[in-house]
Amino acid sequence: MASAFHIRPAKPEDVQILLDLILDLATYEKAAESAKATPELLKKNLFESPVASALLAIAGTPESPGEPLGLALYFFNFSTWTGRPGLYLEDLFVKPENRNLGIGKALFAELAVIAQEKNCARMDWSVLTWNEPSIRFYQDVLGAKPMEGWLGMRLEEEGIENLKKFKQKAN
Repeated sequence: MASAFHIRPAKPEDVQILLDLILDLATYEKAAESAKATPELLKKNLFESPVASALLAIAGTPESPGEPLGLALYFFNFSTWTGRPGLYLEDLFVKPENRNLGIGKALFAELAVIAQEKNCARMDWSVLTWNEPSIRFYQDVLGAKPMEGWLGMRLEEEGIENLKKFKQKAN
């Protein structure tokens, strides 16, 4: 168990660490077969043409780092109601053997710093309905409130492709 850890932005040389943590998360969420990320995709989309960013929790100190303990992967969206950006937390994961050490809180604290630096009006994320420990943490420890009256919707690749049938034709 790690007692000393630090949080830092992910770097291109961390791609395999990120992928390993993503696969650990997919396994924890009982969806390992759904994880399609590859080192090439992470490198491209996090570092070369970034559309998202990641933080890593690492055992030890920056001067003497140890093993990876967790990650937070996020991106920015925009609220038409507030006229300001928002930070969307796509995934937060701490390895089970390293939970209850303050790592999740530290990742959220670093995300808060980033959100304030970017003048974000809010931070949003989703949680699986069966994940009671996380829901309790978000509500009881962080003070987060569930969004009432909203239902998450998603189109995957085939659905996105099917949207083309609605494209207007040029005059």
